[in-house]
Amino acid sequence: MSTVAADLRIIKERDPAARSTLEILLCYPGFHALVLHRFSHRLWRCRIPLLPRLLSQLGRSLTGVEIHPGARIGSGVFIDHGMGVVIGETAEIGNRCLLYQGVTLGGTGKVHGKRHPTLGENVVVGAGANVLGAITVGSNTRIGAGSVLLRDVQPDSTVVGIPGRVVHQSGVRIDPLAHSALPDAEARVIRNLMERIDVLENDLSQLQHCLRDVAAGRPLLEGCGAKAQNLKDREILEFLGDRSSING
Repeated sequence: MSTVAADLRIIKERDPAARSTLEILLCYPGFHALVLHRFSHRLWRCRIPLLPRLLSQLGRSLTGVEIHPGARIGSGVFIDHGMGVVIGETAEIGNRCLLYQGVTLGGTGKVHGKRHPTLGENVVVGAGANVLGAITVGSNTRIGAGSVLLRDVQPDSTVVGIPGRVVHQSGVRIDPLAHSALPDAEARVIRNLMERIDVLENDLSQLQHCLRDVAAGRPLLEGCGAKAQNLKDREILEFLGDRSSING
């Protein structure tokens, strides 16, 4: 009962549309799915055959949220809206995590054993995001809507993109519900690429003038050499995940 009470409190805390406990009890499918799961998970741990899976399928039909009875879910978890959420058998979700609609905590391949992700505490997973494989997502991490995360993430990180890339925000405290505050890594890299192209075009034009001076027998002026934009190149390579090129 304490876990259910924690689930109720987190909904009141994080959803301004939740006006009363009765409204949550009657109208929140994510909450209904968690209550059914906590019961089916107890049956699963007692090794009762078939019944836990039947309850899981019942919860899926009633709420649109599919949670395997083997998944381990902490207290104070909020599945907002919930439709289309899928949580696999060996997934683990820490306390006070927030999952939006369309989230998948799925596996990769057909291996046995641990094959689904582990989320630390206070992790926020945006709508439509996919977290796949036996990876670990550190506490206080935010995963942007529509991202596809395939590798481990350290705590206090922000993940965006396909595949998911980590954007560090050291020392900056951000509201976990403020999805508009997520950095646009793709836009930043495209802007850097455009700036780099502009620099290269200017360098090329300058070199052409130098070649004309050489052909005409005129002395070369200073500034005929082009300088690489190392900082821009480094940011682009980090976005592409080319670590070997960065370290080299």
